[in-house]
Amino acid sequence: MGSLKQEDELRATEEESKEAILYVNGARRVLPDGLAHITLLEYLRDIGLTGTKLGCGEGGCGACTVMVSFFDQNLKKCAHYAINACLAPLYSVEGSHIITVEGVGNHRHGLHPVQETLAQSHGSQCGFCTPGFIMSMYALLRSSQKPPTLEQIEESLAGNLCRCTGYRSIADAFRVFAKTDDIPYTDASLNSNRSGEFVCPSTGKPCSCGVEPVRKENAVEQKRVCNYRYESISYSEIDGRTYTDKEFIFPPELLLRKLTYLNLSGSDGLKWYRPLRLQQVLDLKAKYPDAKLVVGNTEIGIEMRLKGLQYQVLICVAHVPELNKLSVKDDGLEIGAAVRLSELLKVFREVAKEQPAHKTSSCKAFIEQIKWFAGTQIKNVASVGGNICTASPISDLNPLWMATGAKFQIIDCKGNMRTTVAENFFLGYRKVNLASNEILLSVLLPWTRPFEFVKEFKQAHRRDDDIAIVNAGIRVCLEEKYKEWVVSDASIVYGGVAPLSLSAVRTKNFILSKTWNNELLNGALEVLEKDILLKDDAPGGMVEFRRSLTKSFFFKFFLWVSHQMEGKLSLTEPVPLSHLSAVQSFQRPCVVGTQDYEIVKLGTAVGSPEVHLSSRLQVTGEAEYTDDTTMPPNGLHGALILSRKPHARILSIDDSGVKCSPGFAGIFFAKDVPGDNFIGPVISDEELFATEFVTCVGQVIGVVVADTHLHAKQAARKVHVEYEDLPAILSIQDALKSHSFHPNTEKHLEKGDVDLCFQSGQCDRIIEGEVQVGGQEHFYLEPQSSLVWTMDGGNEVHMVSSTQAPQKHQKYVSHVLGLPMSKVVCKTKRIGGGFGGKETRSAFLAAAASVPAYLLKQPVKITLDRDVDMMITGQRHSFLGKYKVGFKNDGKVLALDLEIYNNAGNSLDLSLAILDRAMLHSDNVYEIPNVKIKGRVCFTNFPSNTAFRGFGGPQGMLITENWIQRIAMELRKTPEEIRETNFLMDGSVLHFGQQIEHCTLQRLWNELKSSCGFLKARGEVEQFNFHNRWKKHGVAMVPTKFGISFTTKFMNQAGALVQVYTDGTVLVTHGGVEMGQGLHTKIAQIAASSFNIPISSVFISETSTDKVPNASPTAASASSDMYGAAVLDACEQIKARMTPISSKHNFSSFAELATACYVERIDLSAHGFYATPDIGFDLKTGKGKPFNYFTYGAAFAEVEVDTLTGDFHTRAANIFLDLGHSLNPAIDVGQIEGAFIQGLGWLALEELKWGDAAHKWIQPGFLYTSGPGNYKIPSLNDIPFKFSVSLLKDAPNVKAIHSSKAVGEPPFFLASAVFFAIKDAIIAARAEAGHRDWFPLDNPATPERIRMACLDEFTTPFISSDFRPKLSV
Repeated sequence: MGSLKQEDELRATEEESKEAILYVNGARRVLPDGLAHITLLEYLRDIGLTGTKLGCGEGGCGACTVMVSFFDQNLKKCAHYAINACLAPLYSVEGSHIITVEGVGNHRHGLHPVQETLAQSHGSQCGFCTPGFIMSMYALLRSSQKPPTLEQIEESLAGNLCRCTGYRSIADAFRVFAKTDDIPYTDASLNSNRSGEFVCPSTGKPCSCGVEPVRKENAVEQKRVCNYRYESISYSEIDGRTYTDKEFIFPPELLLRKLTYLNLSGSDGLKWYRPLRLQQVLDLKAKYPDAKLVVGNTEIGIEMRLKGLQYQVLICVAHVPELNKLSVKDDGLEIGAAVRLSELLKVFREVAKEQPAHKTSSCKAFIEQIKWFAGTQIKNVASVGGNICTASPISDLNPLWMATGAKFQIIDCKGNMRTTVAENFFLGYRKVNLASNEILLSVLLPWTRPFEFVKEFKQAHRRDDDIAIVNAGIRVCLEEKYKEWVVSDASIVYGGVAPLSLSAVRTKNFILSKTWNNELLNGALEVLEKDILLKDDAPGGMVEFRRSLTKSFFFKFFLWVSHQMEGKLSLTEPVPLSHLSAVQSFQRPCVVGTQDYEIVKLGTAVGSPEVHLSSRLQVTGEAEYTDDTTMPPNGLHGALILSRKPHARILSIDDSGVKCSPGFAGIFFAKDVPGDNFIGPVISDEELFATEFVTCVGQVIGVVVADTHLHAKQAARKVHVEYEDLPAILSIQDALKSHSFHPNTEKHLEKGDVDLCFQSGQCDRIIEGEVQVGGQEHFYLEPQSSLVWTMDGGNEVHMVSSTQAPQKHQKYVSHVLGLPMSKVVCKTKRIGGGFGGKETRSAFLAAAASVPAYLLKQPVKITLDRDVDMMITGQRHSFLGKYKVGFKNDGKVLALDLEIYNNAGNSLDLSLAILDRAMLHSDNVYEIPNVKIKGRVCFTNFPSNTAFRGFGGPQGMLITENWIQRIAMELRKTPEEIRETNFLMDGSVLHFGQQIEHCTLQRLWNELKSSCGFLKARGEVEQFNFHNRWKKHGVAMVPTKFGISFTTKFMNQAGALVQVYTDGTVLVTHGGVEMGQGLHTKIAQIAASSFNIPISSVFISETSTDKVPNASPTAASASSDMYGAAVLDACEQIKARMTPISSKHNFSSFAELATACYVERIDLSAHGFYATPDIGFDLKTGKGKPFNYFTYGAAFAEVEVDTLTGDFHTRAANIFLDLGHSLNPAIDVGQIEGAFIQGLGWLALEELKWGDAAHKWIQPGFLYTSGPGNYKIPSLNDIPFKFSVSLLKDAPNVKAIHSSKAVGEPPFFLASAVFFAIKDAIIAARAEAGHRDWFPLDNPATPERIRMACLDEFTTPFISSDFRPKLSV
């Protein structure tokens, strides 16, 4: 890697290179011409650096994060920052040094401490997002001259998403890098509690980062020792080197080399220019008036890749000095149009410290708005001018530029300059006051005056890295007249309420010259209501919510200014104390997590909190996923031809334009399928390629293959399909009206006599109602992907697939090709998350790829883009529940009559089994004497919905908890009292005939109640709510029970192959798939303990259909139970064969024993098998024992709700789960946290918006929320401030291997504690407004639903008290 010379020596030999170059991980690379169309991510993956992942392609997930280093000629030092490689044009980083995760460390030569700590802290599960987190943290450390704060660490991770871990373990892992003193970490005597446990200085808790087990008979105590022994951060001005001597230095050549003017090209005539002076920019703009100026490409890139817009000329202005000026002037700040937002934020923070406070009110507003603008990677490249000139109607910054009176300096190609105020710059939807020969040169932000106040506002679905629903910039200047404060100047600007950022001119004129008092406030709110007009059918929907936010924001601004002015003698109306919480800015504390569990070890490994077996490969980017598989030289890429109609007859298909498309290799339709075109996991009711009819948007009509992924997509777009529209069913309600159900899917479950109970007068009260349950996108970070190829002249077909069910891929491919299953092999090493979404809906993609692969005898890969994946592969089922419940005045439930419907989409898939489980879990944990449940599966014209964590169980339980909560309101009791009154217990018989045994529910509940101090917490909430009008707290405790087994009996079987080698190592292959849940790790622990060898001696091979046949999908939370038992069976067989040898000799090692057995010709390979015993459920009678056992849990949550905006955050979550004797408590805790946060997304954040009657502004049948831009899963900022997980102690489970219990799905529903805590807070808000009746709250409890349920004077003009926001169900 070399060493740096002094800068003056380097400059002495400076030469200017003419070729475009790039350094990647220290290696020099020449960039050829013709690549302007590709991104840095595509380039990196093409040269084999596949650790950088493609997760979304729009900069929304962070999986593609890399670090860019360049030499800043002005500051004379290296700058290091994280960017999204998926958005960065390759040539935009010319002359830079790119560090990818492979350049940070690897498992052979050593991990970087950032990688090591994440692996050891269990911060990587599926591993697909892990390289992105590593690079975000690494870039922060390389760019920091001193240790970053905890807040800076969490802020740096805001642009990275994880679907598996729940983030707590990641935050904990990186917390160590905020430390400033090594002594507390190395001298245990300084930090220990009364029991002698080491207290980690980073967390203030007994340290769980290292465990030294001390054997105590069968149990093990934890002796905790902190393993974070890294040196203090050192810093070098040039290379930013920290921690180790293995860091890549900044290449000396790039210090010598001046940037050069670039004139390069790409495909389809694309031209790329990089001017270095303003005049060059102007000359290019004169030559190409329609050229687009780019800096970070964060908008243009998305337009070109996702919206299909084609720009012929791109001019990169990132290195033009005149556009990068940032200067402090007497009249304000001059900001160049190419200044990056992260740099602007840094300068604003410096200015806010240095300048008098009265001058920087606008700077402080920008600081707060930019903080929530986007993830760090976007802010590092997005420019001021790009955001302004995009003129988005929901731009976070444009309302502030307008409100602050900023001036825009504009220059034309001849050098003529003019200035316009920001308020006059925006002309219409994405239209600005710029001629084709003009560019934005700079922005002048004026200083604020004494008693001039500027405030920013923004409400989005998610606080971090989300586009606004409504935002605002409001400014007012007050002056004292006649002992009163009068408005002398003002500006009120909103975004998200019109096609452009809109100034509320009438409201502004109304408040001018008026005294700042409540009379002004009330009058302004009346004027504002008429000033900002949103049509009922406005794009984006949520019209009532958006209208209310305009008033809420102004009210908050009024309170904030009044509070700022308190103490001024002439202000006679101070802000009431109960209103102060409305003006306090959100300051999130850093996450604090606790994990409480006992370790019960068995043998060498079982019960130990081992790290994930692949964690070291995942943190280095060396772990391979399907799309990382090297393509053979003759490999082709496939792109699907998809329906654009929800229901239509296909009249004609014109593919004449496809065959001359670049790289085209073939196009295939139903007529080309060698075998059967009909497929399906249960019944064959789907067509692989549609023939006469399409029944949803996104249905596959055919497949195109070409030499590259891009060429395949371009060719697919050229296929023209003519349709005849047919009526479409686009909701459950539509299906009910049209009697549209999948055939033979009506189900019934009964217990007791519901009708008699209702009629006999036993019930003191009877309630009826409906519950709408929203769906959820899986959002596994790794998109669906399959690579298929033939062997032996086309006689065999092999594939590598990202799937939870390799056997289904094998079956589908053999079926459509007309081959026996014995000639088809599917292999899966690991998948980047599945959650049920890769159980069945991945199989048709493999089948689609297999047709051209088989016919052309060339390998074919299909990897879906994120938007296509979300559109066509199905989601969690939405449900509709209609209930009638009878109960006594003490809260005891006597009867439940329930009709339950799920939205299956256009094929049956697994919808009937999902309905079954929803019906089986429709009692949750309650004993109900009389139950009658009817279920139907609705046929709708949407892509087929499918399995998702919980498999219908959470939907059934959510319906139950809704009516439980309603009973509580009816009886003026707490929901917790109603729950406790109805708990089932040992001996209870469920509504499907299974008897409860080994029930730990009451014990769990009591321990949780004590742990969280529930009664005290409720009292504190009531006190807070009494003293605060506009912020409300809420609490809830919710229990769960989840049945473990596939409800289809024959699926409860598992196979495994165990092989012992003469060196004492063991190879295990089983039918389960590793998807981040730690299955392989647990299996290795079971095998290691069985043979009494270390876990390092066990290797888990890829899952393959030619090793273990007929495997059930990795689903239903049962894989550890089943495959663990199958592996144990195989191990016991081998041990039994070894016993005659081991009993005769005293071997010093297992390797000696294995060798001796081999010499004696003893078979050291065994096939193990397990079938879950004593289960069986008669689907016709609805009676039997469908589950082997139940996993019980309970959770407490406390939330805070902003009743004016609907914003909320979870202050605390406390989870208790009974997992028996955990096989691996650390992995199980990770599963619990991940499931809880995923459940939090379903219940409070993630809303699917389809083109249906509720969303007429969306094209019928289309999915609007088809990417991270519009669909928001939880981020690090959404997890509870205090996040505690406890495993029930001393509760062995006699029904499963080594007394353990299943963990994957049971914790998911516990996130409903947050949902019902939100409702608890809303109840308090409504009560203060005089509304005490029950009200529905649908999930997800988005800001819209929360705000519109909190009735007050700001919502009254727009809605009635029974208003219910629209939901796609």
